[in-house]
Amino acid sequence: MIYRKFDKLNIETSLLGFGCMRFPTMVDGKIDEEKAEEMLDFAIKNGVNYIDTAYPYHGGASEPFVGKVLSKYPRDSFFLATKLPIWQINTKEDVYRIFNDQLHRLKVDYIDFYLLHSMNQESLDKVKELGIVEICEQFRKEGKIKYLGFSFHDKYSVFEELINYYDWDFCQIQFNYIDKDTQAGIKGYELAKAKHIPMVIMEPIKGGLLARLPKEISDIFGIGENRKSDSSYALRYVADLDNVNVILSGMSNLEQVKDNVDTFSHYQKLSDDEKIMYEKVVTNLRKRLKNGCTACRYCMPCPFGVDIPGNFAIWNQYGMYDNKETFKNRVNHFIKNDKFADKCVKCGRCETLCPQHITIRDDLEHIIKDYNNIQYNN
Repeated sequence: MIYRKFDKLNIETSLLGFGCMRFPTMVDGKIDEEKAEEMLDFAIKNGVNYIDTAYPYHGGASEPFVGKVLSKYPRDSFFLATKLPIWQINTKEDVYRIFNDQLHRLKVDYIDFYLLHSMNQESLDKVKELGIVEICEQFRKEGKIKYLGFSFHDKYSVFEELINYYDWDFCQIQFNYIDKDTQAGIKGYELAKAKHIPMVIMEPIKGGLLARLPKEISDIFGIGENRKSDSSYALRYVADLDNVNVILSGMSNLEQVKDNVDTFSHYQKLSDDEKIMYEKVVTNLRKRLKNGCTACRYCMPCPFGVDIPGNFAIWNQYGMYDNKETFKNRVNHFIKNDKFADKCVKCGRCETLCPQHITIRDDLEHIIKDYNNIQYNN
């Protein structure tokens, strides 16, 4: 297992971190504890020492389960990360209540890496208003947390404001080879590096989409029996960044754990030829986009409730990755919330506002046809 040093914190963690939000589940939706424990045990036995969970994962069941499994191991043999759900905080008392509940659920006296969860502009304003960082500093002085950071989901300008707000011990952003300009992105990475703030990376495999590339795209990485998995290439791309200390993978079965452990047990930096392959993969994935929607939202709101850029995001993702099950599930969610393309009455208002001159009405029809083809032919 490859380890990287947090120079700022004078500790070493495994480059692979175990993300505990996608454990295997049973028919009733509960964590399949037998399988999940086997996964955690295998990872820890093979050198993974960074375990990441959060208050809401698995409907609140992740922390208690992780705490039970980790109680088998010496407390100083692993680094435990969890997160404060800012959206559930309305008073200072909520911070104390939830934090103490987390210690109880995790069966520990302290948390190594404590994050303000899913930070955006609204939550940053709340953090400032309630003095949440100051409360976390109190926890640190009491020995209940060691390192304070945040996870982030918003645009770069908010990231810049947030990272300059406090002398963070670390930060966590979404990053992968296809989303270099999404949210904090590569600009956020460079800013954190310049400020000597070590980084934890989430979504390196884009929720599994980069683990199942269309065959003609996947083959760009090579073919043959020595060829590694699509997931391995996604993880290695992020690992090539020297200010990345932990790469989280939300693994759902033992095979994924074994594959990821293999990647970081035999890790090699990217060659120049491999870097060119990534460029080809990105170029060819982008060629598969269904239309050129930039999500500027000038077309919104639709008088009839259609989430036009949301529909196009789902459709473009389907075009790029050819993942029928993900496409169907996301469309079903839109149907349930009356936001799907089938609510369009072809009034044409949206097309008069679109700076990309997209034939929105025709494309919404195409989305419906693609969905129907999957729904009734599979």
